[in-house]
Formats: sequence, structure tokens, C-alpha cells
Amino acid sequence: MRRRIVVMLALVLALAAAPWSALAVSDPAEMLPDHRQEQRAEQIGSLLRCLVCQNESIEDSGADLARDLRHVVRVHVARGESDAQIMAWMVSRYGDFVRLRPAFSATTALLWAMPVLALLAGALAALLGWRRRGATAPATRPLDQREQERLAALLRGS
Repeated sequence: MRRRIVVMLALVLALAAAPWSALAVSDPAEMLPDHRQEQRAEQIGSLLRCLVCQNESIEDSGADLARDLRHVVRVHVARGESDAQIMAWMVSRYGDFVRLRPAFSATTALLWAMPVLALLAGALAALLGWRRRGATAPATRPLDQREQERLAALLRGS
């Protein structure tokens, strides 16, 4: 009976730990032999977005593409390329989206400014609508004799 409980407990713990083992992407086969190069590769990888997960760096992701990108980064680091060269290669290959923190440019400035511009456009539209509503109706003139007779006839139903 005790043996059965111990086996069940071990099975439950193994199943509970299974998702955490999938997150362990530090496969020793992926790592560079030089500790400084490995740290540099990890730092660069932490700045690159997993194109599958999209909100994780390639260092944190368990996706196959992230593993491939980690390998590419390590190959470039082992070749002795600078961080800027590696980032430039990744951006030329995958676009600015591959950066977790895109470089400041006119496009990113426009993206950050769009909410403010939308609020300003909405406020301007509301102001113009409010000003138009406040405009007075054109002055009316009294009906002449012929118009009064026609109105009376229409109201009588004839």
C-alpha cells in the first residue's frame, strides 16, 4: 500500500515537473565552450524576439525556430562578429520585428504618436461638431397671405 502511494506521488511530481523541463532551453549541446562568448550570445539572444512566440526572447522560448536562431547567434559570436553586426544580420533577415526593443525611427515614432494624434483628431472633431451645433438657425420671416392660406388649407385637410 505504501509502495503504491510512493509510486503515485512520484508520478504526480513527474507530471507536475514536465512543463518546467520543457522551458529549460539551455541544452549543453547548444552552448559555446568559451564562457564569455556564451554570455555574449545569451545577451544578444535576450534582445531578439522569438518569431513564433512573439513576446519571448529566443533565449526564453522553447520553439524550434528559437532554437535555430540561438544556434545562428552562437555561430556568429564564435566567428568573432560584433553585437551590432549580429543584430544587423538578424534585422536584414527577419526585419525590425525580430528586435524586442526596436530602434527608434520615424516609423516607431509614428507608432508611439498615433494614440496622441487620434485623441487630438477626436477632440478637434468634437469641437467642430459642438461649434456647428451652437450656430443659430437662419432668421425666419413671417408667412405672406398666400402661404397662410395654403397652410390653412393643408391643416383643414382639403
